[in-house]
Amino acid sequence: MPDPATRDATIVRSALSGDIIDLKAATEVICSRTSSQIQHFKQIYYARFHAYLEHDIENQASGDHRKLLLACVSTMRYEGPEVDRVMAEADAKSLYKAGERKLGTDEKTFIRIFSERSRPQLTAISFAYHSMYGKSLKKAVKSETSGLFEFALLTILMCAENPGKFFAKELHKAMKGIGTDDSKLTRIVVTRAEIDMQYIKAEYEKKHRKSLNDAIHSETSSHFRTFLLSLLGAIHR
Repeated sequence: MPDPATRDATIVRSALSGDIIDLKAATEVICSRTSSQIQHFKQIYYARFHAYLEHDIENQASGDHRKLLLACVSTMRYEGPEVDRVMAEADAKSLYKAGERKLGTDEKTFIRIFSERSRPQLTAISFAYHSMYGKSLKKAVKSETSGLFEFALLTILMCAENPGKFFAKELHKAMKGIGTDDSKLTRIVVTRAEIDMQYIKAEYEKKHRKSLNDAIHSETSSHFRTFLLSLLGAIHR
């Protein structure tokens, strides 16, 4: 497998310019990565495909979803651990005013805060929101937004709070129901294998009371199962 940044660039390029446009896959990758990871794969994206990531996003995405993706790939976010509690409360108040408190939604405020704040800061905002208004920020996003814009915001928020839990949820969604989403399963297992798969496996077992390996064994076809389990086999359970 190529290095993580090259994988990300290849996945996003295919999602935005392949025979089948997959905006959800592109959103998952972009919104689950840190600012430095995005900047790294942006450089590879241009070097390998002679195309600007921003241009491909502009051509394929639309509306507030496009605005959020463009903000995510162009904004350098702080990646340190420090948190500003006063700013977190102010942002929580701004999000409340932009969403649940008003008729309609001020999407610009959601885009600005979700694309500019660090992961620890977003976690602090989420905590402040719940403390101040008695409702989770996640539920507020679900009630005030929809479609790919909602998915993008939730991906950013959940990956700020607990990326292992987010990817465990996405893996479960890819396997439930009739048939499996082989593309999503492959994408997540391959891209997270050497990053945080041990945490994803732990979150999966905690939520579903069965191991991720067992779920893959029972829900996927034999040839595909062998491929996925061979990747997971190198990771300690």
